[in-house]
Amino acid sequence: MKFKKLGNTDLDVSLICLGTMTWGEQNTQEEGFEQMDYAVEKNINFFDTAELYAIPPKEKTYGKTEEIIGNWFIKRKNRKKIILASKIAGPGLSWIRGGGSQYSEKGIESALHDSLKRLKTDYIDLYQLHWPERNTNYFGKLDYKHKENEKSWNSFENILKVLKKFIDQGKIRYIGLSNETPWGFSKFIQISKEHNFPKVVSVQNPYSLVNRTYEIGMSEISIRENAGLLAYSPLAIGYLTGKYRNKNIPKNSRLDLFYNNYPRYHNQRTYDAVDEYFKIAQKYKISLAKLALAFVNSKDFVTSNIIGATNMYQLKENIDSINISLDQKIIDEINLIHQNNPNPAP
Repeated sequence: MKFKKLGNTDLDVSLICLGTMTWGEQNTQEEGFEQMDYAVEKNINFFDTAELYAIPPKEKTYGKTEEIIGNWFIKRKNRKKIILASKIAGPGLSWIRGGGSQYSEKGIESALHDSLKRLKTDYIDLYQLHWPERNTNYFGKLDYKHKENEKSWNSFENILKVLKKFIDQGKIRYIGLSNETPWGFSKFIQISKEHNFPKVVSVQNPYSLVNRTYEIGMSEISIRENAGLLAYSPLAIGYLTGKYRNKNIPKNSRLDLFYNNYPRYHNQRTYDAVDEYFKIAQKYKISLAKLALAFVNSKDFVTSNIIGATNMYQLKENIDSINISLDQKIIDEINLIHQNNPNPAP
């Protein structure tokens, strides 16, 4: 396994991060335990979760994934071996603290303490804001439209002040963002410097062969400010495994179960791009999944690549991508496809 520093911290995180969002929905606790055991065996020390999980978000499964991880910590007695990332949910879901503004002192305190209880730990290594409170673009939304009368949201300064309090109490070690924009990313950094607040050490945004939008405005900030990308959806919910080619939808796959939850991917340009990347994978005799993950692993602005699996075959293949190195010839072929069909699933 390869490791990178998490921002300006003293933590070395594995380049492959174990994603957990299916545990409690598509995966049982027993299967989650098996995945965590195998990941640790392969020297993965970085797990990512969220209070929102399992996915898709439902009141019935809210918090289930954190509970599974917490039970594993108790059973295996190895909390200190894992760098644990979790997230506080943003607004919009009625069953999470009423669905309104979430990043007030009261909201963060409630979310954090509930997560700590479910995770059966007294600290979270990386605590992330899952999505912005303000009106902006995330979850595949394009074409920002400003609203003069948008609902009030907690200021960057107040959010950082509250997070600092919990860092000082030892309940959080470091903070990160998720589904953030260049403006939001830069404002958090600016205000943390101006007021000597804790620095954002990472951003968890989507990044894959079919969504390279992070390269446009975010990657430079990540490098210059030493706050790297934690790439999620590196396989584009499975499109980049090739299993949905020719519009095939295998039974019990994520598209079979939750097709309407992922509209950003369902377009002909995505199918066309996947077919072209599949040809490259065949040409160099590697699986499409390994090609897609190795591409993400190769980026200098990426701190860790968050993989997710619903079975052990997928997990083993995803982790094995760490052993794939793409030479410049392959990168050039990938970039040519991207130039002809950029970001079909942003």
